[in-house]
Amino acid sequence: MMSDPLILCARTEGVVQLTLNRPKKRNALTREMMAELLARLNEIAGLADVRCVVLAANGPVFCAGMDLAQMQETSALPDASQIWRADTRLYHDMVLALFQFAMPTLAVVQGGAIAGGLGLVLACDLVLAADTAIFSLPEPKRGITAAIVTPLLVHRTGPSGAALLLLSGASIDARRAQQLGICQTAVEPAQLDTSADDLVQSILTGAPGALAITKRQLRATTAGNLAAQLAQAAEVSAQARETPEAREGLAAFLEKRPPAWTVRK
Repeated sequence: MMSDPLILCARTEGVVQLTLNRPKKRNALTREMMAELLARLNEIAGLADVRCVVLAANGPVFCAGMDLAQMQETSALPDASQIWRADTRLYHDMVLALFQFAMPTLAVVQGGAIAGGLGLVLACDLVLAADTAIFSLPEPKRGITAAIVTPLLVHRTGPSGAALLLLSGASIDARRAQQLGICQTAVEPAQLDTSADDLVQSILTGAPGALAITKRQLRATTAGNLAAQLAQAAEVSAQARETPEAREGLAAFLEKRPPAWTVRK
């Protein structure tokens, strides 16, 4: 019996919709899922008729971040360090491909965008969210760090809003996310699909070449050395997974217990 595709891909009149399709696991990102999304992005990047990419998700949660069960399994392997570094590089490459995609990208967020899932959202140009969606970066609670997400978050919110999410671990709703700049629009859940269609149609009224030039200019004006920051962050993220805190945090989460942090001296 064949398993369902991890990433669904649908093309309609210049629009490609990529849909995360692991709803029973809250669309948590495995290395297989990240590799498939990266491959899809690379495939459509070379298609001249693609004018807009929509990133969506099946199920009640947009994306719960990295698959912590897979991370825990990896920790028991003798070459865990090398695998984690490869996984981190894969996540980096996936996010960077989305951020640098030549044509406009739109994330449609119907539920929680958490940890690495929020990184996917922040890599898109436009973000439309249901007002019931939540956004959070709980990595420090797991003994790890949201290093790769950090440059994208600061790019979108500035240092103050980034500090709120990165250091508190708090969950914020879509209206607060809109105030911080994480999403541009928040609507009632029943309006999400119609609002997404309307926004896509508005994008398609632009000339393809002009849209591509505009996006390049936006990146040149606002993103600065973000690509270099992401590359540096990938190394930080890989190192953070190898610490005793990371092992304790992941174990505590999977065992549904509070982590026993050791106070630093």
